[in-house]
Amino acid sequence: MTLFNRHSIGERLLIHLVLIAGGLLMLVPFFWLVSSSLKAPHEIYTFPPQWIPDPVHWENYTEVFAVVPVLGYAMNTLIVTILGTAGIVLSSSLAAYSFARLRFKGRDWIFGAILATIMLPFAVTMIPTYILFSRLGWIGTFLPLIVPDWFGAPITIFLLRQFFRTIPMELEDAARIDGASRPRIFWSVILPLARPALTVVTVLAVLQHWNDFLGPLIYLKKREMYTLALGLNALQYFEGGLDWTHYVMVMATIMIVPVIIIYFLAQRALVEGIVLTGLKG
Repeated sequence: MTLFNRHSIGERLLIHLVLIAGGLLMLVPFFWLVSSSLKAPHEIYTFPPQWIPDPVHWENYTEVFAVVPVLGYAMNTLIVTILGTAGIVLSSSLAAYSFARLRFKGRDWIFGAILATIMLPFAVTMIPTYILFSRLGWIGTFLPLIVPDWFGAPITIFLLRQFFRTIPMELEDAARIDGASRPRIFWSVILPLARPALTVVTVLAVLQHWNDFLGPLIYLKKREMYTLALGLNALQYFEGGLDWTHYVMVMATIMIVPVIIIYFLAQRALVEGIVLTGLKG
């Protein structure tokens, strides 16, 4: 028994060491990003690489705000992210509840058709969608980046539907006996119980909008309407061939820090939502 426990402790220790090594390896690109954001441009390309900046150029973070309108780009990104995420979460949860709980003719066929759209790459629908938004007069505005999200997203509908199906029907029956209507059951019973799945969907939607580059590239024309991703790309071609690599690193760091904060705040609900979603077919 002692030998077995000894082997068990050794195996657990080995697993932890492997996980720690893998975690540190994953942190290398982020560390290099932050390190490069605190260097002069010529120091970024030195070989062998200089991991610790010497001297540390803290002024890079103040100078980038004078070079590009970072706050304006951040505000545009927040507008698109908040409104788009709200649209995805609200519309997808309503659709998912309908597919999980309501019985109507053709329900499974409609759900299957929605899932089938996941297999359509964006390149297939990009031109027809652009023509549609162009005729609506939405090109050059945030509307093409926000309005489609208010009609749901196939993958989020699927995730939420699977989670809703794990919630016992007895809870709805009890609420219905107490006189609760279908909307009241949805808002007061289903959504509070589905908080882990809603957290997963919310985080995925935030990451999608925060890091989106192709959408803003296609639909936004004026520089003052650029998002952070688009502004970061434009910075590489700023001011006639000068080396702005250190400023690019600064903006990339500014973009990634909110994502890391969101993950750490929501990691418990994320793990729970991923584990529980899809338990019931």
